[in-house]
Amino acid sequence: MTQPSAGWPRLRVADWSETRDTLHMWTQIVGKIRLAHAPMVNHWWQAPLYVTPRGLSTSAVPCGHGAFDIEFDFLAHRLHVRTSDGGDRQVALEPKPVARFYTEVMRSLDELGVPTRIRARPNEVEPAIPFAEDERHASYDPHAAQLFWRQLLQAHRVISRFRSRFIGKVSPVHVFWGALDLACTRFSGRRAPRHPGGVPNCPDWVMVEGYSHELSSCGFWPGGAEEGAFYAYAYPEPDGFADRPVGPDAAFYSRENGQFLLPYEAVATAADPDGALTEFLETTYAAAADLGGWDRAALEADPHRWDDHR
Repeated sequence: MTQPSAGWPRLRVADWSETRDTLHMWTQIVGKIRLAHAPMVNHWWQAPLYVTPRGLSTSAVPCGHGAFDIEFDFLAHRLHVRTSDGGDRQVALEPKPVARFYTEVMRSLDELGVPTRIRARPNEVEPAIPFAEDERHASYDPHAAQLFWRQLLQAHRVISRFRSRFIGKVSPVHVFWGALDLACTRFSGRRAPRHPGGVPNCPDWVMVEGYSHELSSCGFWPGGAEEGAFYAYAYPEPDGFADRPVGPDAAFYSRENGQFLLPYEAVATAADPDGALTEFLETTYAAAADLGGWDRAALEADPHRWDDHR
């Protein structure tokens, strides 16, 4: 049996689903706080969170003449709320209802002089329990939360390298809290047909903004397989996309999800995990770009173009 590669932690979704669902709601609260203060950026790029050496962060968010940030620290299991004038509050990451977490975070912002109002109910989930009333989600396994973050670290590292090879419009590698997925999106430069919407508890106009231009997107989601899954899709999906051969062998097109999936466990147990994931990213992108008629010569760059000058 192939042994898992060092650095690619194993975490069965079934073993941490309650913690995952609670953490999902917590990230929605923090993400909505960022959304309430940051200036609008195309495709809602002002909303996501970012992988850090300790967890997930809003990065610096403008506020008045200064800034603040909020970071999930999965090593110390604390939520840090910090302001540019030296203010600092911490909220323990421990088993507690979403309602209590929401109260503690909003109180911390008030104490730091960062008054904030958000749409205080989750998006893209069903049911959408208002944060102040959510006593259902109350689990936190610190070991599982840390393993998930370490999965994100590995995915972020490989996807960032994949991102660097594209010189067209491309998103950061960031965590969208709507579905709690790490994502990176490349664009052809052409407008896309209006998105039909229909995402649970998410206004259609949100999806219209997110999918305003042709794209090829990839990422990692803590679902879709026994240990989560890497995904890739195109919008609009070109003819023949679902039937295009992609690699590695464990990758497949899910008609239920409308995207290619590669189980995390297939990457973690591969002889070359980085190579397996890169093959998935490259072949699924090629399927979208070739079948969609993208000008690949104008959009891609040789990552080794300056090697001789270093």
